[in-house]
This record gives sequence, structure tokens and C-alpha cells, in this order.
Amino acid sequence: MSEPATRTEPVVVRTPAELDRIRPGLGRIALVPTMGALHAGHRGLIAAARERADSVVVSIFVNPLQFGPGEDLDRYPRTFEADLRACAEEGVAAVYAPGVETMYPGEQLVTVDPGPMADVLEGASRPGHFRGVLTVVAKLFHMVRPDVALFGQKDAQQLAVVRRMVRDLAFPVAVEAVPTMRDPDGLAISSRNVYLSEAERASARALSRALLAGADAAVTGPIGILGAAREVLDRAAAADPPVELDYLALIDAHTFAEVPADHRGDAVLAVAAKVGSTRLIDNVPLTL
Repeated sequence: MSEPATRTEPVVVRTPAELDRIRPGLGRIALVPTMGALHAGHRGLIAAARERADSVVVSIFVNPLQFGPGEDLDRYPRTFEADLRACAEEGVAAVYAPGVETMYPGEQLVTVDPGPMADVLEGASRPGHFRGVLTVVAKLFHMVRPDVALFGQKDAQQLAVVRRMVRDLAFPVAVEAVPTMRDPDGLAISSRNVYLSEAERASARALSRALLAGADAAVTGPIGILGAAREVLDRAAAADPPVELDYLALIDAHTFAEVPADHRGDAVLAVAAKVGSTRLIDNVPLTL
């Protein structure tokens, strides 16, 4: 990945009109959509974006439309000043940080229907989540008008529904994935990791261990993959604190339908679980 040429403070813009004023000087634009609380995973996205465009725009907006009742909207980490420093260090040209009144000036009656891919896994566990994701991403695409947008593989189902929206609704933007970044202990980097206590983090490492066990069993087919991963998660369920499994699934990367027992080719092994009060997701692409 390329290094930023020099550290310069990004321009902070908060409205589409302000974006319009700076856009002529940006050239080819790569957008990295975020909800802030930037971490090493976001920095990886930004570094990949620098290789694909003249200018990187990072959006920072905690989107209320994708949080369901009882989810962590109010306690979601908001670290705007630290985020700006990170963007400066990574050579970001502009930060788009709209307020809720800019993104949702009135009641949002029209939303983007994510289709049947939103009925399973994350969509089943978080009804309405992907409708909120696609609605805000569509708005960001219209406002920023990027040439390319980058998303992390960690949110594999989000990546899939965004790609499908872009294809089906003919958005003139290329969507590219960046591999999941992990801490040295294997835990996928996430803004929600800050909620984990030391003991909870130790238990949470079982998610990546389960995925690795499943990937190592790829030659045995779907049943063997799921069995190897579930064995790790079953042990983690008895840990202190326990890992409370939401789902473990081997799915088609494009449709998010579970693959049949005789499947050969590409797939994604995906897991979601709660440790303490923190819900975590992870996945690994593999080939059978």
C-alpha cells in the first residue's frame, strides 16, 4: 500500500453544497464510508483507497436508520477529533461529516429495500438493519459521487447487499472489498471491540479460531467445515465468560444462501456471537 505523500489536514465538509464546492479539485474520488471511531481496519481501507484514486473522501456518520431498538446507537463510540487526526495521518483529502438533519431532513418514508439477502443471518438477527445501511449508502453515493467505494470484508453481508444495490440500481460507482484486518491475537478489528473486558476479549478469540478450524477442514466439504468450526464454538460456550452463538453458516458470497452439502467452489464461513453485552461478527472466504 502506498504511503501518504505528506501529512495535511483534511477539509471537513458537512453539506452536499460544500462537497460540490471542493469536488472539482479532487479528481478521481475514492470513498470510505464509516461511522467514525476509526481504527487500524479503517486505516487499511484508506490506504487501499489511496491506490485507486486521486483523492480519498472519508464519510463519518453514525447512521440511526441501521440501529434497531435496544441496539447501541447511544453508546456507539464517537471520537471525531481523533478520527480527524487519523485521516490527516493517512492522507485523506476530505472528511464528509453531515449531521442527522442533513442526511434525514424529514421523516424517511422512502428507503432502499435490500431484497431477500436481508432475510438471513445479520438481516434475520437485526431486522431493518440492511434497509438502513443501503439507504444511507445510497445517499452518500449521491452526495459524494465517488468513482470507487471501499468496504471491509469483515462485514461480508453488508458488502454483498451494497454490491447488489449498485448492480440492480445502476449506480456509477465501483465497489471494492478490502480483506479483514486482525489484531495479533486473531480478533477481527472492530469499533465494538472497545466494549470488551480483558476476560471477554479472551473468550471472543474463539470466533477467529473457529473460522480457522473451518477453513483448515475445507477439503472435507461443507459438513466437515461447519463441524470443525462448531466444535471450537461449543467449547467457547462453556468458557467464562461464555460465547453465546447467534449463527454459524457457510454461505454463497453473492446470494448469502447457505450452500448445499455437495457444494464446490467459493464460499464464506460466517459467524456472529455475543460476548458479555457485545455482539461480534466475523467471516472467512474459502474455496471448497
